[in-house]
Amino acid sequence: MKHFDAIVIGIGGMGSAALYHLAKRGWKALGIEQFEVPHEMGSSHGLTRIIRLAYYEDPSYVPLLRRAYELWEQMEGESGERLFYQTGSIDMGPEDSDVFAGSLQSCLEHDLEHQVLNSRQLSERFPGYRMPGETMAVYQPQGGLLVPERCISAYARLAQRHGACLRSGERVTGWEVLNDERLRVRTERGEYSADKLVICGGAWAYKLVPELTGKTVPERQVLIWCRAKEPELFAPERFPVWNALVDEGRYYGFPEFNPSGATPGMKFGRWHHREESCDPDTVDRGAYPEDEALLRQFAERYFPAGAGATLRMSACMFTNTVDEHWILDTLPGLPQVSIAAGFSGHGFKMASVIGEIMADLAQNGSTRHDISLHQLGRL
Repeated sequence: MKHFDAIVIGIGGMGSAALYHLAKRGWKALGIEQFEVPHEMGSSHGLTRIIRLAYYEDPSYVPLLRRAYELWEQMEGESGERLFYQTGSIDMGPEDSDVFAGSLQSCLEHDLEHQVLNSRQLSERFPGYRMPGETMAVYQPQGGLLVPERCISAYARLAQRHGACLRSGERVTGWEVLNDERLRVRTERGEYSADKLVICGGAWAYKLVPELTGKTVPERQVLIWCRAKEPELFAPERFPVWNALVDEGRYYGFPEFNPSGATPGMKFGRWHHREESCDPDTVDRGAYPEDEALLRQFAERYFPAGAGATLRMSACMFTNTVDEHWILDTLPGLPQVSIAAGFSGHGFKMASVIGEIMADLAQNGSTRHDISLHQLGRL
């Protein structure tokens, strides 16, 4: 068996960043990915991902976000690629909703630049929005979008430049602790050993770590791209990324974004789309008329100038915890094994800092970042 200081399983958003940070610290690191790098089989694809400083999920995410922004900027400098596009972000819903009130609280608690807009003010400033009269919105100018495939490719490429080995198209079949407390990882092609193991398995996490069964639950998710009837209203400079809570549920979306021939159109989705738990190995990756109808009804009501013809639909997966907070921890009794899992549809924006955290956990068993919200034991 070839031996490494650390092995990272899963080279998506989190794993590619973890592999990079380990390699940059001089570790002899191996990354193993069952598909290609990047790929469209998990949760880290789809051309765009929201990034925002205002964070209604919990104000404690904001310090992690500030570090994530710093690291994305560093990655742009090192890779020579543009990964982040600033559009501003909107979090909106009834005044007493978690989406609005939680976002506003995070801005106030962390002194984030922001503006509060009512429904009329929102439509006047950003005419693509047509929200209910009771809607209140938090606008935060530093929000925007990341291009996930480009982010993953940059991290993987630079990890290799720093000395990491990367094996794609190689599925992990199991791992175990040896008598000397080193770890052995078995794949369809061979075996490897390491002092530390970092598991970033996405929807497959519970298949790699039995302790996660029932704690990280994959869910089928569908996104849609619609041709804008008035595309000038949905350009990035006039249409911030957004999260909205309305009668039909919670939705999220993006401006028209078409770099390098990517699919144009207004992209959006419904949080927990049709609430379909799934097995990542057998999930239905098709998109159907009932998926389209659910999404288009929302767009035609609230974004009528954007609800033109359907250009594309795509299925992916969320991997949910019961409280929708993440798991960033070492395994009980196995401090040499660390896990990043259960990102519940809102993790990619912080892949840069999660990679740093996972490298910290592998190297030190702890991190300077506050991850108390993300301990496995709470579940």
